[in-house]
Amino acid sequence: MTDSRDVQHPRDRIMQTMDRIYRYRMTTTSGGNLSIRDSEGNIWITPARVDKGNLTRNDIICVRADGTVEGPHPPSSEFPFHKAIYEARDDVHAIVHAHPVALVAFSICQQVPDTRLFHQAHSVCGKVGFAPYACPGSQALGKSIADQFAQGCDSVILENHGVVVAGVDFASAFQRFEAFEFAGKTLIKAKQLGRVLSLTDEQLQQAASRSVDFTSYEPGVACTREQELRRQLCEFIRRGCRQRLLISTEGSFSARVNDNTFLITPTQRDREQLRAEDFVLVDGERREAGKLASRAANAHRAIYEMHPHVNAIVFAHPVNATAFSVTDVSLDVRTIPESYVFLRDVARVPYGIQYGNDGTIADHVTERNPAAILENDGVLVTGSTVLDAFDRLEVLESTAEAVINAKAIGEVSVMPPQVIDELCQEFNLG
Repeated sequence: MTDSRDVQHPRDRIMQTMDRIYRYRMTTTSGGNLSIRDSEGNIWITPARVDKGNLTRNDIICVRADGTVEGPHPPSSEFPFHKAIYEARDDVHAIVHAHPVALVAFSICQQVPDTRLFHQAHSVCGKVGFAPYACPGSQALGKSIADQFAQGCDSVILENHGVVVAGVDFASAFQRFEAFEFAGKTLIKAKQLGRVLSLTDEQLQQAASRSVDFTSYEPGVACTREQELRRQLCEFIRRGCRQRLLISTEGSFSARVNDNTFLITPTQRDREQLRAEDFVLVDGERREAGKLASRAANAHRAIYEMHPHVNAIVFAHPVNATAFSVTDVSLDVRTIPESYVFLRDVARVPYGIQYGNDGTIADHVTERNPAAILENDGVLVTGSTVLDAFDRLEVLESTAEAVINAKAIGEVSVMPPQVIDELCQEFNLG
């Protein structure tokens, strides 16, 4: 999930990640705290009473192993529970505590989100737990939380408070935190739609056991089309992460270079941090040397082989559309003219089709129907360009959110057949 060797200073890592968490609206100006335990046993932690949306590297506090404190501020008032977790778990070297709204909602209902909604959340979040209430900053809270981590939990809901997650390094802790909140948001949305479908052990294993067995090769000089597509993929994946259409641990985006080759996101890399050179060139059953292609690469290849009109593909997990994927409720896009023009009728793909190597996933999208809901695995969107695919992904998610919101107001009204016929005629929809 992360690189084996982290050479970034703890001050910079904490500052940049807190900025990301705040920018994603997963904490408030005064809420949350992050820490790293370094190889010398020192704990680097966010300060108390400093604006989380405007941290500098010099604001980060170091509590040395001997107890001395270095920095211009006192350490976070929640330092006691960070210290207690580190004492309980030798394998933990990073902790994220914050108050993201979905997980706070679970905390005040004394519930823990079911991460078996989709395989990635279940895998990334690890064992989940619930810590009974204790006063913030108290030794009692430290014990309540540390007891959960001592029992092997990796993600813990704090009663009437928020969430704490831990990881072997800071990248994995952040990814766990993000995936846990994403699961919580999806579950809340799905419960507004109908019955929520969780994955069985067999289904989880089906996703975990998939692999991509490509031969390594050295591509020639990159043509200008490849160079431009690398730039576009970087731009739109970064935008997708910031608009919460993608998360750091999940989703794949690809673009066709020519008939037989395409670029695709690498596996187990933070999506928002990808650079142009990180994308993997796939040519038939070969992949660019020194890189590992997304495990969805076979599904992308099958779609490109069957559909010459497709030049870009996204597998993604936007919260509202994914909420439909984890229920048995179909997403009807005949609610908004733009939605129907861009997406037509959105198919529903049975669970696991996209994991197979038989190429049948390609049967579920066509030029007429460019998008599909993947049961318990988000959405699939195709396009004629990278921009076209991204635009459709945005429209799909906006439509799903509008439908969910409408259900809280009254009965959803779909456009009648004569309106659909008019749209088809006006926009030359075959």
